Amino acid sequence: MKGRKIKQKCGFGVKKIGYGKSLMPLTVAITGVLTAVIPVWVQAQSTDEPIQLETISVIASEIEPAITVPSLSEVKRTMRRVPGGANVIDSETYATGRASTVQDALGYSPGVFVQSRAGAEESRLSIRGSGIQRTFHLRGIKILQDGSRLNLADGGADFQAIEPLATRYIEVFRGGNALQYGSTMLGGAINFVTPTGYDAERFRARGEAGSFGYNRLMASSGGVHGSLDYFASVSRYSQDSFRDWAATDNWRMFSNAGYRITPDLETRFYLTYVKSDSQLPGNLTKAQLKSDPRQANAFSLFGRQKRDIDLIRVANRTVLKLGNSQQLEFSGFYSHKDLWHPIFQVLAQPTNDYGIGLRYINEMPIASYRNRFVLGFEPSWGNVMDNRFVNVRGNAGARTAKFDQHASSYVVYGENQFYLLPELSLIAGAQYTYTTRKQKDLFMAGGVDQSKSKSYQRFTPKAGLIYELNPDVQFFSNVSTSFEPPSFAELTSGPVQAPTFAKAQRAITFEVGSRGRLFNMAEWDVALYRAHVRNELLALVDPATSSPIGTANADKTVHQGIELGLDVELAKMLYLRQMYMFSDFKFDKDAAFGNNQLAGIPRHFYKAELTYRHADGYYIGPNVEWSPQKYYVDHANTLSADSYALLGFKIGKRSKSGFSWFAEARNLTDRKYAATTGVVENARGIDQAQFLPGDGRSFFAGLEYRM
Repeated sequence: MKGRKIKQKCGFGVKKIGYGKSLMPLTVAITGVLTAVIPVWVQAQSTDEPIQLETISVIASEIEPAITVPSLSEVKRTMRRVPGGANVIDSETYATGRASTVQDALGYSPGVFVQSRAGAEESRLSIRGSGIQRTFHLRGIKILQDGSRLNLADGGADFQAIEPLATRYIEVFRGGNALQYGSTMLGGAINFVTPTGYDAERFRARGEAGSFGYNRLMASSGGVHGSLDYFASVSRYSQDSFRDWAATDNWRMFSNAGYRITPDLETRFYLTYVKSDSQLPGNLTKAQLKSDPRQANAFSLFGRQKRDIDLIRVANRTVLKLGNSQQLEFSGFYSHKDLWHPIFQVLAQPTNDYGIGLRYINEMPIASYRNRFVLGFEPSWGNVMDNRFVNVRGNAGARTAKFDQHASSYVVYGENQFYLLPELSLIAGAQYTYTTRKQKDLFMAGGVDQSKSKSYQRFTPKAGLIYELNPDVQFFSNVSTSFEPPSFAELTSGPVQAPTFAKAQRAITFEVGSRGRLFNMAEWDVALYRAHVRNELLALVDPATSSPIGTANADKTVHQGIELGLDVELAKMLYLRQMYMFSDFKFDKDAAFGNNQLAGIPRHFYKAELTYRHADGYYIGPNVEWSPQKYYVDHANTLSADSYALLGFKIGKRSKSGFSWFAEARNLTDRKYAATTGVVENARGIDQAQFLPGDGRSFFAGLEYRM
């Protein structure tokens, strides 16, 4: 009962009883009431005349949490208004073990395929086959930090800008269910939400250490002082890594401060700083992976390939409540990033991105029927100075290119949820997007001007239904459309003298599913979807160097599958947590590939952990990750990654205050396997350097203190 105010009204005014973190103030108030009432009641029983009692009331009211950031419980309720695949991840669920990468944070989220490329932040992240060919520099999912876009203006995103330990919860909106954040992408959106002073610990310190030189330190603090609240965290993470030339070192600072201007108006400012240095070991052939998965790709090692980032980001979110049924929201952000990226050539790219967001929410009933209406506008802009040089052992040699790149996006969206019946609601929404890509060639290598300009626009509607069988069980269905213009790296292909512009990828997706809880023994989130994709963006990659050489649009493809999350209490204090994905992605009568499978993601993927949880916070149990079937590395379906199964174990204690600890083992059988792969057009059955080894047997431990 943090921040609870208790008042006693006795006819002579209002007396403040006090503030506290326990039930003591309420107990005192109730005791006072009973002390006043009981003697009068006894006297009334001994006389024939009625006695008029004074009006006595006890009023208890919670101090309202942050207006600008919904609480975890509120977000969970909000998810029930989404007519499709959507869930929220409490950071406490992954703080029970190593909490270092997006794989650690999102690994059990239904429908999310995420695998680390070298045991560090750089990962393969895909939802419903989004960006299926991109094993680097995420595309196809809108990544947000506290509701503001983290993606660059052309759609790419950096995992190094995410800190799982500085996150209170994570919102995952799969596919077309991310309309409320202005997302048009096939994969949807993921929002990482930072704690505020209202829900953060006064002090938190955590340390983790383990195999391959892994160590991680984090400290944070938060609090409320009158109308002002704050949160700040600093973390440092480094590891030598399982593979050669894969060391990582970074510092991160996340902070925010909110001010309650009036009871209905709050503004919050965010400041983020990230410095990340990552060596890139590259891909191996299958033969190399089986003989020595620790080795680095010779080409990557020779070129001292790296991805180093310096990022500073400022943002604001302001919310004004207009009574109990209406709300206005404003958000804005600016970020500056310096990228030093020696790969097949050296990329030196300073980037500036900025944007605003306006949203209006109205929950006033219509003719006594419940209704919720959302209207938003989100423009954003970005500029990249793309400098390229010959890679001389990781240093910049002669300049090869210089481009001034500008991207812009203007998004208008609206959605209405109308309750035809108390248990049945109809959702209809639409979005209009206009986006531009402009590149000016400032170097003109070989006398060829590679300046280019292209704009894309589309109207994307959606509709859905939610039926609530009871307060714990609901069913949903929807049909949605998506729209995804190419990034600068995918904008053109073919000869530089006459480049071919890529078309925007678009799709229509059908979805049905259910989520709910049964007798507090089982909780599920299941969705079945089928997306008909047109002009899917497929990157063309040089098999020898894994460097991009252009982009092609497939004619027609189909993405269909099952997303399942299922938690079951098997016996008292024994819990089974599971995530299963079936991903059937294929060409649809393609001229070159027929009905072949799209390469890059396993058709079946399963994760589970069986945990004994004691009431005192202790837990212990095994876990498994299973990819039971080979999957293809090339769209011609001539080269595949092998199936694998990994066994792990975890033990620890989690406490809301005081000390918590964990010890964890991963890949206990020391299995040699490919965590993920590159994607090529046609390997012609030849073993190529497209496999990214997963970590071998490893052990980690952590200690945390909270107050």
